[in-house]
Amino acid sequence: MNNKWKKGMALLMSTAMAMGMTSVVCAEEADGGELKKVTVILDYVPNTNHTGMYVALDQGYYEAEGLDVEIIEPTDGATATLVAQQKGTFGISYQEDVTIALSAEDPLPIKAVATVIQHNTSGFVSLADSGIESPADFEGKTYAGWGGPGESAVLEACMTQAGADFSKLNMVISDGSGFEALGKSCDIMWFFEGWDCIQAEMNGCELNYMECSQLDERLDYYTPVIITSDAVIESDPEMISAFLRATAKGYEDTIADPDAAAEILFSHAPNYDIEMLKKSQEYLAGKFMEGTETWGMMKDEVWDNYSSFMQEYGVIENVLPASDCYTNEFLAQ
Repeated sequence: MNNKWKKGMALLMSTAMAMGMTSVVCAEEADGGELKKVTVILDYVPNTNHTGMYVALDQGYYEAEGLDVEIIEPTDGATATLVAQQKGTFGISYQEDVTIALSAEDPLPIKAVATVIQHNTSGFVSLADSGIESPADFEGKTYAGWGGPGESAVLEACMTQAGADFSKLNMVISDGSGFEALGKSCDIMWFFEGWDCIQAEMNGCELNYMECSQLDERLDYYTPVIITSDAVIESDPEMISAFLRATAKGYEDTIADPDAAAEILFSHAPNYDIEMLKKSQEYLAGKFMEGTETWGMMKDEVWDNYSSFMQEYGVIENVLPASDCYTNEFLAQ
């Protein structure tokens, strides 16, 4: 960890402790001297999308807000369902999953309260020498994915708009081998540029990358997002604001020094290659607050555009008002 980071963290910590002292005292008075317990359920395993939370945890930003935060992986169900059941205070999810959950016959009582990244950083990939350079080339090929409810809709839309026949695409579930499966068990996959594409590049695998948001502007949706339950919104809005204040500081630190932030993530997830984490964090540092001055801020048009897309391709029956899906009310503006 470099001296610049250490000096910066010392200054930030002294400021945070001074600003957070009142909230800590209030929390101790209300809870008999104990910090308020908060659990965050990830969408999967820890990765560089989550680093801001680990930085906030390590630098004491949550504690300064009177919170005792634990970050865990989902173990017995989808994160949105677990948060709806109040098995976690917050969860990491996606705009797609939130919209589907709220559009179900039995809607989940959840809402997004912040986006981690401002734009969709994912797209389709094929081997550079495969001749598959756009969805127009997908006919007769094999796509390996995760089987999400909106996945086939995106593929169908992109192929249709490119003049290709979606029915001629063979879809299978990925075996988890990542880029190594390309050219062997499949021809096309859906990768996140700041993670999967970097892993492939570091292993000498050259890819054609077809960015989703360039294929259809409605695919520039929020992924991932932070969600909580309606019950938590109703019962403890001040805690939500405190959590997001501290989380925003963590992401701001990550943007300022992605290498140091990657080191913090590595301390929690040591099985990763540290150089890969640093490359990934450097990429995402320019994405967390791209086009906004407030970390976590969301827009109606992004929710509305993707909801209309999902309705058009039969993923949901009716378009929900954006206000039913998310709120910015707990973000520091």
